[in-house]
Amino acid sequence: MNAISPAPTPEDGPGRVVLLTTSHRVAPGLLSWPAWRTLHAADRVLCADGAHPQLPYLREAGISVEEASPAAEEIVDACAGGRTVVVVATGEGEPALTDGLARLAGSGRVRMPELELLPASYDLPGARLLDLVQVMDRIRAECPWSSRQTHEGLAKYGIEEAYELVEAIEEGDRQELREELGDVLLQVVFHARIAEEHPEEPFSVDDVAGGIVAKLIHRHPHVFGEETADTPEDVKAHWLRTKAEEKRRSSVTEGVPLGQPGLALAAKLASRARTAGLDVPLPAGEGVGYELLALAARAEAEGVDPEAALRAAARVYRDAIRSAEGGRGEG
Repeated sequence: MNAISPAPTPEDGPGRVVLLTTSHRVAPGLLSWPAWRTLHAADRVLCADGAHPQLPYLREAGISVEEASPAAEEIVDACAGGRTVVVVATGEGEPALTDGLARLAGSGRVRMPELELLPASYDLPGARLLDLVQVMDRIRAECPWSSRQTHEGLAKYGIEEAYELVEAIEEGDRQELREELGDVLLQVVFHARIAEEHPEEPFSVDDVAGGIVAKLIHRHPHVFGEETADTPEDVKAHWLRTKAEEKRRSSVTEGVPLGQPGLALAAKLASRARTAGLDVPLPAGEGVGYELLALAARAEAEGVDPEAALRAAARVYRDAIRSAEGGRGEG
C-alpha cells in the first residue's frame, strides 16, 4: 500500500490517532454521532481496505479517505504538530499498527500521540444471529450434503437435538447446555433456509421470527397491552384465552401431538382437561398402559413432569447396574 508523507512538526503537541471500528452486522453508513464528528474534524482519514463497505458512505458525506496502510512510525510522524489521524479499521482490526505503536511507546524514545479506540457502530443483542444466517446461506449453497437436505430428512435430527438439550438441562452442565441450544437453533435456521426454496409457498427465517414475535406480543397483553397479570396463573389464563381465540379449536385435545412420548402425551391430555375444567374419569382397563396413564395423570396433577421423573429414576437405575457390574468383576 502507499505510504503517507510526514506532516509538519510544530511544537504544539504529538497529536492523536483514532482507531475507528465498525460492526459488519450494522448497515454501512449508520455511524454514531461522535464517529461522524471525529471523521469530519480529522486532518487525515486512512483505510487499508479500498473495498471497505463504509468508504462509499464516508466519501458521500464529504470525507476524503486515503487508501493506505502506514507503519507505526509513519502514523506518529503524520500526527506530529497536534494533528488527528483517523484509521478506519478493517474487519481483522489493525494488529500490525497497534502492535507497532505499542512497541514505539515501550521504547521510551518516541513522543507518542494519544491513541483512542472509537467504536462507530455497535452490535445489538442477537446480532450474531445474522452471522448464523449468512453461514447457513453459504453452507446450503456450497456443501454437497447440506444442499441436498429436505425438511423430511432433517426431522429426526430435530428430535435428537431436542432430547440432547433436555439431557443437558437435567445434567446441569452449563457448557453442554450452551452447545445444545446452538444445535437446536441450527435446526430452526436450517429448516427456514430450506423453506426459502419452496416453489409455491416459500418463507424465510425473517418470516419465522416475525411470526413468533407477533404471537408473543399478542399473547402477552399484560406486557404489551393494557391488561394486567399479577401471578403466573393470570399469565397462563391470558395465554390460553388468546391461544383459543387464535386457533378456534373445537376440542381442547387439538394441537396435542400424538407422536410424542407416551408419558408426556398422557400428562398433556390430563393438563388440557384439567385447565378446561373438564372432569373426565380415566378410562377403566387392565394392563400396564392404563396403569401408566393413571400415574402420568397423577404426576401432572401434582405438578410433576412424569418424563423427567422417570428419566431421573432411570439414571439411578443405570448407576446401580454399573455398580453391580463393577462388583461382579471384582469377584
